[in-house]
Amino acid sequence: MPPSPPSRPLPTVPVSAPQLPGKAPLNARSAAIETLLAWMDDHKPVDLHFNRLTTGLDPRDRGFAKSLVYGVLRHRQYLDWTIQRFSKHPLAKMKPRTLVTLEVGVLQILLLDRIPGSAAVNATVDTLKRAKQPRWLLGFVNGVLRTISRQAQQLEQEEEARDQGRPILNHPQWLIARWQQQFGLQQATAICRVNNRPPLLTLRVNSRRSDRTELLQSFLEQGLEARSCPHSPLGISLANYSGQITDLPGFTQGSFVVQDESAQLASLLLGPLDRGPRILDGCAGLGGKTSHLAQAMGREGMVVAVEPEARRFQLLGENLDRLGLAARTTLIQATLEEFALGQPQPFEAILLDAPCSGSGVIRRQPDIRWSRQPGDLARYQQTQLALLTTCAGLLGAKGRLVYATCSLEPEENQEVIALFLKEQPDFRLEDARTYLPVSAHALVDEQGFFRPAPAPDHDGFFAAALCRGSAL
Repeated sequence: MPPSPPSRPLPTVPVSAPQLPGKAPLNARSAAIETLLAWMDDHKPVDLHFNRLTTGLDPRDRGFAKSLVYGVLRHRQYLDWTIQRFSKHPLAKMKPRTLVTLEVGVLQILLLDRIPGSAAVNATVDTLKRAKQPRWLLGFVNGVLRTISRQAQQLEQEEEARDQGRPILNHPQWLIARWQQQFGLQQATAICRVNNRPPLLTLRVNSRRSDRTELLQSFLEQGLEARSCPHSPLGISLANYSGQITDLPGFTQGSFVVQDESAQLASLLLGPLDRGPRILDGCAGLGGKTSHLAQAMGREGMVVAVEPEARRFQLLGENLDRLGLAARTTLIQATLEEFALGQPQPFEAILLDAPCSGSGVIRRQPDIRWSRQPGDLARYQQTQLALLTTCAGLLGAKGRLVYATCSLEPEENQEVIALFLKEQPDFRLEDARTYLPVSAHALVDEQGFFRPAPAPDHDGFFAAALCRGSAL
């Protein structure tokens, strides 16, 4: 969850603060604006730009900058709707820097707590001075923001705001229409509302280092709002936590890893691992599921984790070291296809958390809603089916294969499984309820797919349990 904004003026920018050529060093607001401008220019993942532009900011300023970036992306339509009501200039004719600066200012005035309106206006206009913008532009932005600030109490709340009679849901209309068709109007609206709020911080206890009761007690003793997750036997959620993850009790000792409850439950679909099978994590990423499998593994078991991207591969290794699970894993820096060319010994179980549109985790990555296009889904499906087919070639005669995505879209989920089963008649779909706690059975649909929709306490997700021959 992005940290709450400070209640007093920001401190002096440190000497090591990032600086763009020919401009003053960046503070939190300036860094947020530059991040959003860079994202608008290429629509690459916003965190890539944020990490580059906030290097050198102290943690407090960096956290505030992230709350501004994510806040604008979560509430973009509402912010633009408000700006247009008080601006004589059409938004379409504004330069990107002008519009983004106004968005950052209105976000602070209307949607962030503990920032006085005058302070938000002055500090936001100051970013234009730092960027050496003309005086007339400073006057225009100052005037719009001060007008909005004066009328903040009378302005409609975001959830009541309507544009041409339609509620402002801060999602592109094509995505809203898809969800309305799939889930119905009420649930589609609820999903959008969930996506517009910061998520809970959810942890998975490392059962090799701690247990949930012990860790939960240590959090409560620190005055944290901690509770057990409703479904995952290893999950703990922390409400309203705005500090650094590294400051939590037990982090250094490897007692937990950050992981949403839906992802925790998906790993359970591989079934009991205490007999020590060889397991492949085909798209390991940062190692959330890799570490879950490794800590559940029997003494003789081994997890092989494949990850091609260099930065993620490095963090994967660091995470497993901190958790004390490195000895239970073999890490391979390669694509899954490259790994398969080596003809490794067949695996008893494989987990494939496939690349996807990410439409189930928009609350965590708010830029996704604006970056994805309908045509992307066919491309993802082609990649997903190819990876799933590669996994089939790596699985033993009586093995289990779990396919997972953090997407809500049928093209990436049910349709991929249908195409795979048509091509692989020796596989069968198992009911996910078989492997999940009873409390989580409501998250499984009538076909047996694990398919939770985004909700306040968990992400949207999809997982299918596939078995070749008889079960393990």
